[in-house]
Amino acid sequence: IGNTVPYSGPASAFGVFGKTASAYFRKVNEEQGGWGGRKINFMSLDDAYSPPKTVEMTRKLVESEGVLLMFNQLGTAPNAAIQKYMNSKKVPQLFVATGATKWNDPKDFPWTMCWQPSYQSEGRIYARYILKNMPNAKIGILYQNDDYGKDYLKGFKDGLGAKGVKLIVDEESYETSEPTIDSHIVKLKASGADVFFNASIPKFAAQAIKKNAEIGWKPTHFLNSVSSSIGATIKPAGFDHAQGIISSAYLKDPTDPQWKDDKGLKTFNAFLDKYFPEANRNDAFVVYGYTVAQTMVHVLKGCGNDLTRANVMKQAASIKGLKLDGLLPGITIKTSATDFAPIQQLKLMKLEGETWHLFG
Repeated sequence: IGNTVPYSGPASAFGVFGKTASAYFRKVNEEQGGWGGRKINFMSLDDAYSPPKTVEMTRKLVESEGVLLMFNQLGTAPNAAIQKYMNSKKVPQLFVATGATKWNDPKDFPWTMCWQPSYQSEGRIYARYILKNMPNAKIGILYQNDDYGKDYLKGFKDGLGAKGVKLIVDEESYETSEPTIDSHIVKLKASGADVFFNASIPKFAAQAIKKNAEIGWKPTHFLNSVSSSIGATIKPAGFDHAQGIISSAYLKDPTDPQWKDDKGLKTFNAFLDKYFPEANRNDAFVVYGYTVAQTMVHVLKGCGNDLTRANVMKQAASIKGLKLDGLLPGITIKTSATDFAPIQQLKLMKLEGETWHLFG
């Protein structure tokens, strides 16, 4: 199984996806002998969130290493750079770690499938909440200037509708090459916005939370789920600066005391004890890596001895109501030949103290 993920660079917080999956596949190899008498050889390379590197490394893994499939590669732009290549080669590009809506296109790209809820769906959810609860809001938006940020922006504006879009007073986009987004935050405050929709990756999300506090800007802050990790974003930004932020979730938060006796998270913690003891247990990205790796193993088991690439895609597109340790109660994984979006539900949550509290 091949993988690229940023172990370095501006999105290195996501490197833990690869580390967690690697540990989970090691567990499957040691405890179950892999499956069907075969061990999983997981080859994970650092692409530093750079699309040209993703292309180079993916080609190496597919053509030189002969991987069966590519799994959970991170980032909208990196995955977009290899999508046509993967489909022309008929190699599964499975459970990509990005919520761009374009991954759910089985007609045009039958070898590409996402995993997490789409950014557009999530954007619509926040917009609807704002229209219902803050009909006179003045909205300021920060988004990453690529397919990832623009997908959130589109969903958010779609959710607001023609009338609601007039509530937007400023839109600021940033490049991942910028060292800081401080100047964008200053502009957003100056716009008079009292609602802030923050569609950024963890590094910049933490900067935004800190800068808001520094300049005394206290809007109702909506933070995209990509950056909602306590360990990767909230703690580095400072809990006192992040109170009241609203986000959304489909995974259990390992820091939330309500899951203290949860069977799924007990299994997850036992896995960490044995196979990934150095993991930051406050990092929701570890739960993500574990849960998506469980999904991958479910697909491999469904393949039986027929380990062709075509059968891998057939099994990935035949998941019916799969419950996993890390998913919130009531959220299941479902796919079909015409629906390549495995998770389509989210729950809103608000930061209180040092944990997220689910509501609505």
